[in-house]
Amino acid sequence: MERTTEKQLGKEEFLNFFRKIPKAEIHLHLEAVISRDTVRRFIRRRNPEFDDERAEQEIGRIFTYSDLNGFIKAYLAVQDLYDSPADFNDVFRDLRDYLVRNGIKYAEIFAAPSAFIKKGWDFSEIVSVYMKNVIKIETETGIKVRILIDVSRTFGFENAEKNLQLLLANMTPVIIGIGLGGSETNGPARLFGSVFEKARSRGLVTVAHAGEDVGPESVWDTINILRAARIGHGISSAGDEKLIDELVRRNIPLEVCPTSNVFTRKFVSTMKEHPIRKFFDRGITVTLNSDDPLFFGVELLDEYWNAYAEIGFSLAELRKIAENSFRASFIGDDEKAKFIDAVGKAWDGNPATAR
Repeated sequence: MERTTEKQLGKEEFLNFFRKIPKAEIHLHLEAVISRDTVRRFIRRRNPEFDDERAEQEIGRIFTYSDLNGFIKAYLAVQDLYDSPADFNDVFRDLRDYLVRNGIKYAEIFAAPSAFIKKGWDFSEIVSVYMKNVIKIETETGIKVRILIDVSRTFGFENAEKNLQLLLANMTPVIIGIGLGGSETNGPARLFGSVFEKARSRGLVTVAHAGEDVGPESVWDTINILRAARIGHGISSAGDEKLIDELVRRNIPLEVCPTSNVFTRKFVSTMKEHPIRKFFDRGITVTLNSDDPLFFGVELLDEYWNAYAEIGFSLAELRKIAENSFRASFIGDDEKAKFIDAVGKAWDGNPATAR
């Protein structure tokens, strides 16, 4: 749809409208949904002599970075503030609030246990806390959450294999698969093929970050060697026309996180030049996601607004992207149909879509 044929919305009207549209978020890191207040509380617990002002200074120090590897260091620094698996209760409370205020009805989130396992934490206890909180969120809000365990390329193959074995020994319905996150430059996708094959043989779904910090060869390895069902980011694919055609042919969705990509400045430096427009026009199943809300200062509704105001997507196109968020998820076909129908019902007749 041409933008000139539809009513143009101001930011407040747009956000109020899209908050009511059912959405899924399928690229969201659990530890990055933690709120600033929770981080401050953790810092003061670790440093009883700190007042709020000193704690804020420490937050500022942690959240100062300019590239993907710097972000990963900050991510690990925040994880280091956790004292026990019970701290996840606070993080899941922040997650619940995030999901509600963004109108998210279903979420697939990455949980990264490696740093906590290295602290000596019991993985089964971590999983128990995950499960309790996922059930609590659904009971209190009706929002369904499922977890993907990050086997992590940052710590190498042996760590990834260990994470998989821990997961296989602690299977639960709320954990549906594995993901490969971490430093893409230090952990090429091709190294983790056997981990992904073992995971699928046990009924787990598999996804991977690729093309975020490395060229299209990383995406090729991810779809050919890892055989990942979805690609996290994938923006370097824009430079390889054959790869774009292959993603369309195989119907491999992209979990696109525009603000995160602009931050890293590896392939794009402004929102307007983000390749999500090209991917959408070429027929790739694209979804919008926030990636790491606290770390990048962005939430899912913000990303929909950015796509509308900065990249030029029409309302009708954003409706399709909202529907894609469910199509690209790992819920059953019947549930997908119900969610997509709910998008239509929320959309039809709303004054914001009237011409």
